[in-house]
Amino acid sequence: MKKDDIRTQIRACKALLDDSERRLAAKSVFDRLERLAAFTMSDSILMYHSLPDELSTIEFIDRWNNRKRFFLPRVNGVNLDILPYDKSRLRLGAFQIEEPDGNDTVDISSIEMVVVPAVAYDRKGNRVGRGKGYYDRLLKDTKALKIGVAYDFQLVDQIDTEDHDVGVDIVITPSATITIRRR
Repeated sequence: MKKDDIRTQIRACKALLDDSERRLAAKSVFDRLERLAAFTMSDSILMYHSLPDELSTIEFIDRWNNRKRFFLPRVNGVNLDILPYDKSRLRLGAFQIEEPDGNDTVDISSIEMVVVPAVAYDRKGNRVGRGKGYYDRLLKDTKALKIGVAYDFQLVDQIDTEDHDVGVDIVITPSATITIRRR
């Protein structure tokens, strides 16, 4: 399926969700994430600060912030900088996403796990982002475990990929945890 068609389809599905469904799905997905051995063993985790149509990461970050070192991305031109999460240093940045403020950026090589946002995933770990390529550029050289989180309807049969696309190692939805075997 073409990426633009997937984006249109998923946007329509998200519009049908009410707040209760959104909260329940986020709780289920992040409960699954917490049960992964990889999460237990990871100390440095790059998260995303959720937009209103995405699975909310806010409660999850707040719950674990004293036990894990969280980082958030900040848009810097066509790339993403990585900065430590500090609730008191968030500001509205590019695309109306709350981003960390400051100069204390870290290299992606210091991150053990990345929770990756996307519009959709398939069972091979391919993803459709919002179309700007920020995460593909950020993740192309990392050895960090990449985990995609999504509503069930964001898991599609197949995604057409391009050479620059970077997939994930695990996809978690409210009803499934899919581990991708890469060759």
